[in-house]
Amino acid sequence: MTSIKEEIMSEDADRAIMYGFLGRMLQAAPSDEDLATIRGLSSDDTPLGKGLASLAEAARETTAVELRRAYQDLFIGLGRGEFVPFGSYYLTGFLHEKPLADLRASMAGFGIERAEGVSEPEDHIAALMQMMEGLVLGDFGQVASLDEQKQFFTAHIGSWAGHFFKDLAASETSRFYSAVGALGEQFMAVEAEAFAMAE
Repeated sequence: MTSIKEEIMSEDADRAIMYGFLGRMLQAAPSDEDLATIRGLSSDDTPLGKGLASLAEAARETTAVELRRAYQDLFIGLGRGEFVPFGSYYLTGFLHEKPLADLRASMAGFGIERAEGVSEPEDHIAALMQMMEGLVLGDFGQVASLDEQKQFFTAHIGSWAGHFFKDLAASETSRFYSAVGALGEQFMAVEAEAFAMAE
């Protein structure tokens, strides 16, 4: 008997890996072990491959200590970081607005619950990347259909994540996080195009 994971097509597994990777990079600063892995990433001549190559190069020029400081400056700060990586904020200028309520309704429909001990709103960019990973992989009970994935992406990610990643790519605070932003921007564009072609 095959498992849910075994039934997922390889290209969807690759998509899930990218969503999960971006989520991990935006949830917290990478550890020494993470950096060692990133430095060894293989790439190709595709736009995403080139993005991975740039990230690997940036990882070779920094340390986990430097990235913890950069993460603090970018996303936390003293009261507020350079970026406020929440959908509600990007779309309305305020936290806890209608986009968050809409997301919570979608989460309930998929049986997605906020992890225990997490106090941040669910529309943090890292959480949304991880939710997409889970929808693709079937981590919430069953693999979401392509149409369901598209609906979730369009409603909660596509309207703002590309702008967030573009802004992050343009930041001069950290070359590593700029590379994360450039990779995320490219991936969001690929996903949006693929969903549009699926109409």
